[in-house]
Amino acid sequence: QKGLAELRQFHQFFDLKSPANKVVFSPTLARGLNYYTGCIFEVAVDTSATGQESVKMGSIGGGGRYDDLTAVFGLKDVSGVGVSFGAARIYDVMEELNLFPSSIKNQLQVLCLAGDETTLVPAFEVLNQLRAAGINASMHPETKYKKQIKYASNIEVPYIIMVENKEEGLSIELRNMSENTREKLTIKEIITRLS
Repeated sequence: QKGLAELRQFHQFFDLKSPANKVVFSPTLARGLNYYTGCIFEVAVDTSATGQESVKMGSIGGGGRYDDLTAVFGLKDVSGVGVSFGAARIYDVMEELNLFPSSIKNQLQVLCLAGDETTLVPAFEVLNQLRAAGINASMHPETKYKKQIKYASNIEVPYIIMVENKEEGLSIELRNMSENTREKLTIKEIITRLS
């Protein structure tokens, strides 16, 4: 009877405004049995609206009401409502439903690569100069060439900069990934080219 009374009170407030999303009451929902003391909830993806019912994913978020949970952390007699979202699950759903704009993938202009351990710091210096010039740049953290190139291809970055130690000194090479061309340039020339 107490539970029914709480539900009626909940609906007195909830029904004042139509929710933007589908809300379903489930008497079988169970979570946080050792700390939630009232209403609990979960957030799920409603794929019926997208026409892609094949996407099966559990809850992407959830939470509930608790009394005095904060006492565990030394703050007594404080009640509240907590909620958390699963970023990895949300990412998986968005990827499966193809919800990421293509512009996100193609924002990176250039990827800096270090030829070996000795050129990591110079490559990082090149990266900082590119960013200071307003060029959207990133750097691959490893020095394994095949892995670097495979990564650059996978993210479809238009340019890579290879920083290597040669006999004549430090070499900076700009490579156009789509045209498969390469040029040895100074960092100033590269900034001019990419700006």
